[in-house]
Amino acid sequence: MAVGVHKEATNSQPGLARTGLSDLSIRNLFIIPTIAFLACMNIFPLIWSLFLSFHEWRANLPDEKAVYVGIQHYRDILNDPAFWQTFSLTAQYVLYAVVGELVVGFGVALLLNREMKAKGVITTLLLLPMMMSPAVVGLFWKLLWNPGWGIVNPIFGLANDYAWLSDANRALWAVVITDIWMWAPFVMLLSLAGLSAIPKHLYEAAEIDRASWWFTFRNITLPLVTPLLLIAIIFRTMENFKQFDMIFTMTGGGPGTSTEVHSIRLYRMAFQSWDTGKSSAFAYILLIMVIGISMIYIKYLNKIKER
Repeated sequence: MAVGVHKEATNSQPGLARTGLSDLSIRNLFIIPTIAFLACMNIFPLIWSLFLSFHEWRANLPDEKAVYVGIQHYRDILNDPAFWQTFSLTAQYVLYAVVGELVVGFGVALLLNREMKAKGVITTLLLLPMMMSPAVVGLFWKLLWNPGWGIVNPIFGLANDYAWLSDANRALWAVVITDIWMWAPFVMLLSLAGLSAIPKHLYEAAEIDRASWWFTFRNITLPLVTPLLLIAIIFRTMENFKQFDMIFTMTGGGPGTSTEVHSIRLYRMAFQSWDTGKSSAFAYILLIMVIGISMIYIKYLNKIKER
């Protein structure tokens, strides 16, 4: 009798009898190497760059010993007028691009938030720009902005010698318009999700009360979509603060320094001047700025959700 019970228990768990591993052990066997890999790929570079930000060291001279300088790199960067000039330029770029993406994306979402033929096809086509590589978008629009063979000037009836990317007063606007073209669909996608989630009976009640379009938009549509719009603003602000490949392929930071945002200045400091220690400090200053701005957005988002 006891032997039969033992055989039945053994046959009910054949995997454990063969391997001797529990479900928890098998799970850990897969999870722990993944966590270790992610730690090596993400956490270690952060710690190493933080260490280098307090040292004088150049990556092109790896045999030289890193010299500890404390917070001298941070002090030099924050006291450098060129840093604040670049910060002002970056802030302008982020502000213009995010506002443009918000207006265009939300406006297109309002137009698509209705019953229409081929709505799915139109939405998919509008999402194509954000699916492309930023470097490819930069090269593509560099050709479009070209005064010789680009199509932008003929479309707007401008002279063939009307320069965009080679003019210091227009290059930033060209970059901003390109960024809006690429990332307004992202805002449109989030806005459509928010608009489709608004209960229809709210609009029906407003229609029965003969509320105006503006009243309905201000009191129903906008308040209910605002949380998703703030999420879009958070993501696009963070991404635009570190935008590099699209701007670099379009202008290289020029002409002069008219489009030299923080990311391009950081690239030149790290991989052209090979000032690795100082560039690491520069990167951490940018990180702190982005985190601070994001925390302000998130705090405001939480206040809206509590209402």
